[in-house]
Amino acid sequence: MALRLRLVLAAAATLLVAGGTAAITTPAAAAGSLTATLTYDSDWGSGYQAKYTIANGSASTVTAWKVEFDLPSGTTLGSYWDALMAQSGAHVTATNRTYNGTLAPGASTSFGFLVSGSGKPANCKLNGASCAGVIDTQAPTAPASLRGTGATSSSVSLAWNAATDNVGVTAYDIYRGGTLATTVTGTTGTVGGLSASTAYTFTVKARDAAGNTSAASNSVSVSTTAGGGGGGGTPLPVAPYVDMGAWPTPSLVDMATAGNLKNFTLAFVNSAGCKASWFNAYDPRAAWAKDQIDAIRARGGDVKISFGGASGIELAQACSTPALVKAEYQAVVDAYQLNYIDLDIEGAAVADPTTVARRSQALALLQAARPNLKISLTLPVLPEGLTADGVAVVRSARDAGVNLDLVNVMAMDYQRSSGDYGNFAVQAAQSTFAQLKTLYPAKTDAQVWRMVGVTPMLGKNDDGGTYDQADARQMVAFAQANHLGMLSFWETTRDRNACTGALYLCTNIPQQPYEFSRIFAAYTG
Repeated sequence: MALRLRLVLAAAATLLVAGGTAAITTPAAAAGSLTATLTYDSDWGSGYQAKYTIANGSASTVTAWKVEFDLPSGTTLGSYWDALMAQSGAHVTATNRTYNGTLAPGASTSFGFLVSGSGKPANCKLNGASCAGVIDTQAPTAPASLRGTGATSSSVSLAWNAATDNVGVTAYDIYRGGTLATTVTGTTGTVGGLSASTAYTFTVKARDAAGNTSAASNSVSVSTTAGGGGGGGTPLPVAPYVDMGAWPTPSLVDMATAGNLKNFTLAFVNSAGCKASWFNAYDPRAAWAKDQIDAIRARGGDVKISFGGASGIELAQACSTPALVKAEYQAVVDAYQLNYIDLDIEGAAVADPTTVARRSQALALLQAARPNLKISLTLPVLPEGLTADGVAVVRSARDAGVNLDLVNVMAMDYQRSSGDYGNFAVQAAQSTFAQLKTLYPAKTDAQVWRMVGVTPMLGKNDDGGTYDQADARQMVAFAQANHLGMLSFWETTRDRNACTGALYLCTNIPQQPYEFSRIFAAYTG
C-alpha cells in the first residue's frame, strides 16, 4: 500500500469568456514609479473579465505588492488567478503570490479576475498609494521587545512587539548573527537547524509591501538545550504520519496531547508544475500551518515534512534538473526551519532510474547547503525486505553522497492471502537491516539498526490484512530491543477517529481513540 494523499482542496478554475476587447481604464504609468493598470479582456453586460498589470518603473526592486479597489453595490468578485484576492463588503484586496511578488526595475506582472455585475473597480491603491504611480518610501518602525520564549536542542522560539507602518507591515525577517534565518508574517517565529548547548544571537526587522525595511530590533541571546532527543542517538523515536490534507486540517497539538506524542511526520508536499505545493492547495513558501509546527516545537517536539506519497507528482518527477529539485526542497526546509525531511517514494517513482538519480543528486546538493538536515527515505517493503527497486533507491542516494538518517519501510499491504501482519512487520525490519548492512558495510550493527524505521498501517490494510494493538506492542518491544531509528504509522487521523468506514478515515477494528498512538509513544529509542 501506499500512503495516500487526498486532494480535498482544489484551485479555483479560470472561466473562459468570449468576446470583448481590452481597454485601459486607469491613467498611464508615471515615469519612475510603481503602477497598476486595469484592462478588460471581455464584458458581457452582466459581468466581465479584467486584469491589473503591475509595472515597476522605479530604479529599485519591489519585493511584494498589494492592490486594493472598491466595487459598487451589487457587484461581486468571482474566480481569480495569479494573486490572492478577498472581498470584504465593497472593498477588494489582491496580494501577490510567491512567484510574482518580486519585480526588478522595468519588470511587470499581472493578475486576472471575474466579476459578477456591471460595476467597475474604483479607488485603486497599490501598496497603499495611488495606482497611477506614487511610491511608498516610508519604512516601518523597528520591532520592540524581542525575547526568547523557548528552546530545544535544535531550535529557538522568539516573540516581539509589532512594528507600525504607514501602509502596513507584511513580514518580519529574523536574523541569526546578522544572517537571515527565516521570515514570518506574525510576531512570533522559530529558528531551527541549530546545534545543541549553543548560544545564538537574534534580531528582527519589519518589512512592508513596498520592500521598505525597518531598523533592527534589540538583540537577544538564547541558548539551545543539551542533547539531541530520544535515547541511543535516536532524535525522533516516534513520528507518526499526519495527513495534512484531511478536512478539517488536523490539530497537531490536540493529537500530541491525546496520544501522548511529541513528534509527527507531515504528509505530503508534492508539485504544482516544478513548484513545491501542499496537495495543490497551499504554497509551502508561505509557511502554511507553521503556527502548528511552532506549537509542537514549543512543547519540546519536532516534525518531519514528507515529500511524495502515492498520489500527486513528486518534485524529482516534475522538475528537469537536480538544481531545480534542490531549490524546491530547500524552499520548504527554509520556510519551516526544518531539521528533518522525508522522501516517500513509491508507485512509478520508485522504479524510474532517471528521477531516482535526479532526486539523489538534489538531496546531496541540499545537504551540502543545509549540512545539519537529516534525510529519510520511505520505501515499500515485503517481509523479505526492500524490493530491488527500493534497494536501488538507497544505493543511488548513498552513491550520490547523501548521508541518510533513516530508511523507513512501509510495513503494510503485503498482498498475502494469509499471515500475521505483526510478524510480517518484524520480519520486514530484520530483512531491511540485513540489506542495509550490505549497503553500508563499515557501519556497526547498532548504527545500521538506527538507520531502520518502520511504518505499519493501523487496523485494516488496503489488501484486507489487519494490524492490531497486539501487533503494535510487538513492534514497540522489538524496536526497544534493537534500538531502531524510528517507529511511525499511517495515520494519526485514523487513530483519532476509532471508527468503521472509509479506510482513509477509519481503522475498521475495535479501538479507543488514540489507542495506537499511546502504544507507540512508549518507544524511547
